[in-house]
Amino acid sequence: MQRHTDVPDLTAPTDRCGACPIRHRAVCSYSTPAQLRELEGAKFYRDFETGQEIVGEGETISSLGSIVSGVVALQKTLEDGRRQMVGLLFASDFIGRPLRPLAPYDAVAVTPVRMCLFHRREFERILAENHGLERRLLEMTLDELDAARDWMLLLGRKTAQERLASFLIILSKRGTETKGSNTGSVLHVPIPLTRESIAEFLGLTIETVSRQFTALRKAGIIELPDKRSAVVRDMSRLRELAGDDGFDEPSSAMA
Repeated sequence: MQRHTDVPDLTAPTDRCGACPIRHRAVCSYSTPAQLRELEGAKFYRDFETGQEIVGEGETISSLGSIVSGVVALQKTLEDGRRQMVGLLFASDFIGRPLRPLAPYDAVAVTPVRMCLFHRREFERILAENHGLERRLLEMTLDELDAARDWMLLLGRKTAQERLASFLIILSKRGTETKGSNTGSVLHVPIPLTRESIAEFLGLTIETVSRQFTALRKAGIIELPDKRSAVVRDMSRLRELAGDDGFDEPSSAMA
């Protein structure tokens, strides 16, 4: 993450930990006011444009931290040069692992992204003294492990319809935090991925993804105002189509 320009902290109210939109979900959520002040003094912000690499696979991680806004894709490069998307991270999710200096995946901004970052060694020092931070990071790591196992089930056992329904449910929980909105029983869900990326992520063809979107639309479960958003009209039916999934309140949706 060292190649990008830091966003200076101008002490704006929204830059303060107490007013942070991810304050109660992020790694710092268990920190005391005194601990938050220490974190506030050590943090800095960086903004990334759509398509910009945040960190590359195998690179030394000089900084790590939380996504404040936006969506990040985790990708793995195969031996033949192809890339496979292996996870999506949303606001409040954490990128980087203390005590592990090398990045296991490429992290790429799918949308404009703002991150709250710490220099790795400084974060490791604070982590050793802040048990609330340590506990929350452990919880988030275990949630990621559970989500990864659920995703293995989805890719290995679920039908194309179940995969797409599960994907939309995840987006309805995580992707609507900053851009989506509820109007009565209608949920407006932004879709950050192209149809091609959705197909790659779900292990389907583009044609299958398109057919399943069309089927959900014709069944009256969703509307598709454009290719980057969906309106969920019937969440109960969408959940039924998803099957018995494990995505009921994930801390990290797909990582």
